[in-house]
Amino acid sequence: MLVLENIPLAPLTTIKIGGPAKYFVDARTTSEVQEAIAFARSRDLPLFVLGGGSNLVVADAGWPGLVLKISIQGIDQQSGHDENGKILFDAGSGESWDKFVSHTVIARCAGVECLSGIPGSVGGTPVQNVGAYGQEVAETIASVQVFDVRDNQVRELCPEACEFSYRASIFNTTERGRFVVLRVTYALTPGGSPRITYADLKRHFEGRETPPDLAETREAVRHIRALKGMLITSGDPDSKSAGSFFKNPVLSAEQHEDLKQRAATRGLTVPSYPALETRKKVSAAWLVERSGFAKGFGFGRVGISTRHALAIVNRGGAAAADVLALKQEIQHRVEEIWGVHLEPEPVMVGF
Repeated sequence: MLVLENIPLAPLTTIKIGGPAKYFVDARTTSEVQEAIAFARSRDLPLFVLGGGSNLVVADAGWPGLVLKISIQGIDQQSGHDENGKILFDAGSGESWDKFVSHTVIARCAGVECLSGIPGSVGGTPVQNVGAYGQEVAETIASVQVFDVRDNQVRELCPEACEFSYRASIFNTTERGRFVVLRVTYALTPGGSPRITYADLKRHFEGRETPPDLAETREAVRHIRALKGMLITSGDPDSKSAGSFFKNPVLSAEQHEDLKQRAATRGLTVPSYPALETRKKVSAAWLVERSGFAKGFGFGRVGISTRHALAIVNRGGAAAADVLALKQEIQHRVEEIWGVHLEPEPVMVGF
């Protein structure tokens, strides 16, 4: 295990912001993960586990302890079916998520095709129960192999133990900091059809005589993400972001009614989509745009993507403090006008 000192973290994030890590380890095996955690414990250092850096804002001061980057590789495909007729795919947490999705689509197995183009690593997907375009990983995760920092054991957690909910799991709520994700196993449907439920995807395939296959669906999702500046593309200023910055709020029936009444007084209707109806979930992008923050809104060195109202982008030389200021201004205005508090989606480190 190689321990490095004063390593800049900004280049390891998609928003390209943040100070250095006092200590840094790039772990490629489970034993290196164990060694790194022992190193941090022996020096009483705070530990932060880094994956693909795509859903992350690091403070300008950086991280005062050890940053442990997980680079465990490998994708293994089970030869037979499980008892439910699914095929199991086991992936190291350091694998590129989009590479993994591509692998499953080439294998003609359905379940994660709508999650194409999402930046970051496999290990980050169970932490936030990553979802997009009508799918979320909780639907297909069969197990998560973790290192339990509390008792220095490698454990296998079933989906129920992970307590998945909207953009959440035990890994980022009740047991935050206890587990380091090592590998994730997904149960996918061989020969399954793609899920075309999301409005953007339906529009993309409108008028087609034949239903799209998994590969066409993957390409469509990547195309739609690119149009919104949500595909990491070299040289594209809109992709220098931490992805969607705010979660879609889930409201109580009373909160939802209050929002509808506030909208009606302005001659507006709160948009309704099948995916949002069941849990009184509302569009964070709609709230942001109707609070005075249009796509392309400028705030000096930071701004809002010209193609996606939820993406705060680094326009060049931005500091974490700039991102924080814009985040707080958006939250304040949305709450003032609509009575809804927006929760940030990225992990905020070192603040």
